[in-house]
Formats: sequence, structure tokens, C-alpha cells
Amino acid sequence: MLTAIALGVVIGVLLGLLGGGGSILAVPALVYGAGLPLAAAVPASLLVVGISSVTAVLPRVRAGEVRWRIAAVFGGAGALAAFGGAELNRLLPGQAVLLGFAALMVAAGWRMLAESGRPEGAACALPGGGVDWRGCLPRSLGAGAVVGVLTGLFGVGGGFLIIPALVAGLGLPMAAAVGTSLVIVVVNSAAGFAAHAGDAALDYGIIAAFGAAAVAGSLAAARLGRHLDADRLRRWFAYLVFTVAAFVAAQALLNPAALN
Repeated sequence: MLTAIALGVVIGVLLGLLGGGGSILAVPALVYGAGLPLAAAVPASLLVVGISSVTAVLPRVRAGEVRWRIAAVFGGAGALAAFGGAELNRLLPGQAVLLGFAALMVAAGWRMLAESGRPEGAACALPGGGVDWRGCLPRSLGAGAVVGVLTGLFGVGGGFLIIPALVAGLGLPMAAAVGTSLVIVVVNSAAGFAAHAGDAALDYGIIAAFGAAAVAGSLAAARLGRHLDADRLRRWFAYLVFTVAAFVAAQALLNPAALN
């Protein structure tokens, strides 16, 4: 239980600081830290990440850092696609899911390193600050659907993909991208959890402890986030993700029985 609490704090802090990315550690934490089977860890992760993201986004809503129309486009596409991802999860053996998860973690870490220090882009931004939806709506729907599939398949929120898409693709400033990403993560997590309902019995004691710790961590991080170097945090987190990915891949190959 203490391990679940400690890991929950870490994930909540990362969600609060970076607006995403922390959820990619939730499934490994629940499987190898809290001892849940993979079939239960995926919906448990989505429940915890969704609740933590609600907590983390509230101060950003009050600060006006959420672009609701963009959140609706990404979140709507992702929510529908999450059900397809959940069905794919059921078709694959647990070992294959975790090996794919490890590969996703490597891709996420690489993305975080590549984005560190990169200036904000505006591929779809209009000069007045709006979004060129005529040209970029298909791209936005496609990106939202990809994130939704990953949410249903692996139990991740997908913030590590959402934020770069919002910054580099739609031209949002980082503060607005983080707030909008958190809303999208909430929508995707809710859809993914609904898609996995009934897949496995959930240990709500562990989930409650893990989730409460994550909420506390996200609240604390939201207060600190404005005073810290986001690029440095992203680099450190990327190295942590690489380490956990190597551990997950090794465990999936050497100890697949632990997934059941």
C-alpha cells in the first residue's frame, strides 16, 4: 500500500507539472508496484489518471488556460477511438501489450527530449490567434483518434502526444496547451474506463490510495509548476521513462506469469 501511495504521488506531480506524461507510468506502477494484474491495471490507471487530471485542470480553468473548442475536437475523436483500443487490448496477449507499452514509452521519451527547448509553433494558427479549422480539422481529428486508441489499448492519457500537437500544430501557448491537454485526458480516460468496464475485478482500496496520492501530488505540483524550468523537468522525465521502459520490457520477456 505504501508503494502505491508513493507511486501515486509521483504520477500526480508529473501530471500537475507537465499536463501529461505522468500517466504513462501508471500501468507499470500498478502492475509491478501495487501488484495488480494487467487486466485490472489498465482500467485502474484510467480511473486514477482521469481523477488526477480533473484536479490538476481546475486551477487552469479558473486561469482561463483551456481552449474548449479544441478540447472538444480532440476529446470527441479520442473518446470514440478509445473503445476500439480497448477491443484491441482484449485481443492481444498481456506480454504483447506490455512490450508494445515499452515501445510506446521509448517513443514518448524521445518526443519529450525532441520537444525540449523547441519554440512554440503555429502550423494551423491564424494571425489573430485563432485556428485554421478548414485546413487543420482533419489533422486534429486524426491526432485525437490516435491518442484515443492508445488510451484504450494501454491505459494512458496521451498527454505526451497531445501537448506537442496543440503547441506545434495549433499554435497554442504552452500554458493553454497544458490546460487543454488535461481536459482531453479527462475525456479520453473516462471513455477508456467505460470501454474496459467489466474486464477485471478492481481493488478499490489500492486504487483509492493510489488516486488520493496522485490528486495530492497534482495539487502540490500545480502551485509549483509556474516557478520551475519545464524543459529541464521534461528532460529528466524522459530519462526516467527510458529506464522504466527497459524494466517493463525485461519483465514482460522474463516474467510473463506476473501479468495474470
